[in-house]
Amino acid sequence: MTVTLMWEARAAEGRGEELLAWARRQELPLRPSRRETFRAPQDRVLVVTWWDTTPDAQLPELPEPDGGLVVRPVHRWRFESLGVD
Repeated sequence: MTVTLMWEARAAEGRGEELLAWARRQELPLRPSRRETFRAPQDRVLVVTWWDTTPDAQLPELPEPDGGLVVRPVHRWRFESLGVD
């Protein structure tokens, strides 16, 4: 079974590149089967990780950025893959 974690943050004004670099530097104590980083308008950064595990497994997630780097709390979602069509 594949579990997907999504982490999304919106950078403070003018700090989009800094948030992107911060997210890319974050190491997780376990390595996911896949990790991908995205950028979107309004200085949003999205990190998606895929894990071969059960839906209720304890998994490491990226933390909240410090020092006013974001304008709101990070959004986090957990999904269970239902396969590729």
